[in-house]
Amino acid sequence: MKLSVVIPVMNEVENIKPLFAALASSLAGIDHEIVLVDDGSTDGTVAEIEANAPSNLQLVVLNKNYGQTTAMAAGIDHAKGDLIATLDGDLQNDPSDIPMMMRYLFDNDLDVVAGRRAGRQDGMILRKIPSKIANALIRTLTDVHIRDYGCTLKVFKKDVAKNLGLYGELHRFIPVLVQLYGAKMAEVDVRHHARQFGKSKYGIGRTFKVMSDLLFMVFFQKYSQKPMHLFGTLGFFSLFIGLALNLYLLFLKILGEKIGGRPLLSLGIIMTFIGIQLITTGFIAEFIMRTYYESQNKKPYIIKKIIGKQ
Repeated sequence: MKLSVVIPVMNEVENIKPLFAALASSLAGIDHEIVLVDDGSTDGTVAEIEANAPSNLQLVVLNKNYGQTTAMAAGIDHAKGDLIATLDGDLQNDPSDIPMMMRYLFDNDLDVVAGRRAGRQDGMILRKIPSKIANALIRTLTDVHIRDYGCTLKVFKKDVAKNLGLYGELHRFIPVLVQLYGAKMAEVDVRHHARQFGKSKYGIGRTFKVMSDLLFMVFFQKYSQKPMHLFGTLGFFSLFIGLALNLYLLFLKILGEKIGGRPLLSLGIIMTFIGIQLITTGFIAEFIMRTYYESQNKKPYIIKKIIGKQ
């Protein structure tokens, strides 16, 4: 099979028929399957899908709402195509962009093509401005230069999509995961439409989740295989400051000065203990990292291909 289109949906009952019509029109002539993942809908979405299901549909119904990342991971796990496209179920992404993205991927020998929403049809205050700030911050901290991290429309080669390791709320950081995998990626302009039915599942409150996930992604990107480099460096820095302060106060004590009520004494003791804790955390993180790889016979690298006799 050439293409699998993975679409997570939740409470999108009014969008199902137009979605099927748009997919059939846009992907006519392309051997493809549709993998719909229902993420705990409560509004009759599943019944609507079953009533209008085309012959190439595979429906995965989750037992409760897990979030878009988990739903997307479930769809990718069940996809059989050589290429995998991810798409929102609210019709704001346009399926007619998928053939263009497939051609772009093949013509430029890429592993992933990410969509960049041109003329984005969302609210300025609650959606566009927070998104621009978040995109700029992610680019700066991860050094992955994608302009639109929030666009779900992407086309992947199968091996890349199935090895992304999507957990929690990391679908926003797929470009960073792609870079960690070592895949070649580019971004192209795609169409974006205003939502016609239903309501958005995202609000300004997701900003704090994005910030939390960003901290994890920066750590994972830079220190997942060498956590001691982070915790050890911070720990020794804190320990050095703590010991230096304590030695300074000890010298004053020898000279006969009173040091019991000095704030520097408390700061020196606290910095010393923080340093010891950070170094200890680094040791524990190193053991966890080694256990993660060795217990599952995982390798800390991915081979693209091997040339020559085995």
